[in-house]
Amino acid sequence: MTHTINSTIYGELLLHYQPRIIKTEAENEQFLEMVEELLARPNLSPEEDALLELLIKLIEDFEEKNYQINASTPHSRLLHLMDAQNLQPSDLVGLLGSSDAVTKIINGEAEITEEQAQVLGKFFHVAPELFLRN
Repeated sequence: MTHTINSTIYGELLLHYQPRIIKTEAENEQFLEMVEELLARPNLSPEEDALLELLIKLIEDFEEKNYQINASTPHSRLLHLMDAQNLQPSDLVGLLGSSDAVTKIINGEAEITEEQAQVLGKFFHVAPELFLRN
């Protein structure tokens, strides 16, 4: 389902958050805080969801360019999002099917499937591709 974005509301969000290419570690930290603030909200509007995607893309671009040695993985992204929302593995059981599946994913013993990535993307309001290996 595609949501229509209200350009006035989205423009106000852009004015408030002022997303831009991240050039310094301090800016990256600031953008990470913005993402965590948005993730803490119970129900994001389509405009907030679009802003969240944009902020995550800007952070990913900065970190990919500056942290090649410790490049993030689908596993580390999941753990980061769980930490940002204070979620426990048990909170994902209903999404991923079983506690065994969640345990294997959390422990890095199993890859996240495309179907699981879709569910996680919807749950965390991020692109499902974040949970899949390139």
